[in-house]
Amino acid sequence: MTIAAHTLGCKLNFAETSDIISRFINAGWQQVDFNDTADLYVINTCTVTAIAEKKCRNAIRQATSANPDAIVAVIGCFAQNAPTEIAGIQGVDIILGNGQKHHLLEYVERFIADRHNVSNSELPSTNPEFHLAFSHADRTRTFFKIQDGCDYFCTYCAIPFARGRSRSATIDETVAMARKIAASGAKEVVLTGVNTGTFGINNGETLLQLTQQLDKIEEIERYRISSIEPNLLTNDIVDFVASSRAFLPHFHIPLQAGSDKILSLMHRRYNTDFYHRLLEKIKHVMPDACIAADIMAGFNGETEDEFEKVKQFVESLPISYLHVFTFSERPNTAVLKLDGRIAVHQRREHSRQLQAISDLKKQQFYKSQQGRSRRVLWESTVKENMIYGFTDNYIRVRQPFTPQSKQLVNTTTEFLLNHFIASDEVFE
Repeated sequence: MTIAAHTLGCKLNFAETSDIISRFINAGWQQVDFNDTADLYVINTCTVTAIAEKKCRNAIRQATSANPDAIVAVIGCFAQNAPTEIAGIQGVDIILGNGQKHHLLEYVERFIADRHNVSNSELPSTNPEFHLAFSHADRTRTFFKIQDGCDYFCTYCAIPFARGRSRSATIDETVAMARKIAASGAKEVVLTGVNTGTFGINNGETLLQLTQQLDKIEEIERYRISSIEPNLLTNDIVDFVASSRAFLPHFHIPLQAGSDKILSLMHRRYNTDFYHRLLEKIKHVMPDACIAADIMAGFNGETEDEFEKVKQFVESLPISYLHVFTFSERPNTAVLKLDGRIAVHQRREHSRQLQAISDLKKQQFYKSQQGRSRRVLWESTVKENMIYGFTDNYIRVRQPFTPQSKQLVNTTTEFLLNHFIASDEVFE
């Protein structure tokens, strides 16, 4: 039997998909590409934006077109929040929310036995299980799920309804899993979660304590902390990363809005002054750090005057680039009760302008690194006779592929940044 998977959304979803697929492989299944004909198609979904949900529907159509007789399983956040809607899509056989998706193999075996459609989107908050997981596909880098759920309930966000409350394994359990990752040969680990900074909140432990223990696993050369809330990225964590053996100078810190008025409407737990001071702190102790920020364009109240303030604030920040999202209302979220809705065409225009600022910021950051030597972890990716890798501060670089280049894969070397990649352009 063959299985194909398609993952939408965050790094956490990729870690979970890989863990789920590994269970099928251990049971004798063979993985094939999602574009190939398979007996089972698994679509791990996202519900952050309407676009993500549209991509889910497209993936379902792609699967049913490739093999009309295949089993199609839709799992994850969109399946959690809209099971009835997904059940109305022709060809879907199994719908599992976040509380049940890790048991997909059992549900598929049951379906094969009786060909009876399955839908189970039991609220994850009523099923407090936590599953440590990590991605297996790339032996160079792995996404390691250390936390799940969120207690914040920002007014725009449906994720707490899809993922439930914040929870994690203990530090000892998490470190034990990290040692398994080390044994697999992966040299870089990306710590992922829904609200990563709340690691340990359910058992009296902290993210700082976890990072201190992970840093002792010498077989893992590099760690990156995935997205972490500004109010949870403490000075102690920043100082530890700056002095640690393996944690890299690379941060992903959601901003979401560059206006105190809008941040308040969003129920975010910081203001622009706090955010700016946090980034200045990072740059003070790690001047070459890469700092990425999520930002939402077109949230309620983002008038043209307010948007000018947003742009000015973003331009003042020492960020390396932005992840820009055009705001879209999510069902059952508190934003639906707020006034000041912005027209969709204005949201898209604001998004375009923020993306232009991001492009400029990235160019400035990359050019600031020219002529410097950084440690690069080389990957197996070869394109147009070039081998690729990432610096510690997350700059994608390349060099000509030679027969000796195979020895570089999954190793780190010093690399002089005279040639590197920014989007599809080579800056020299």
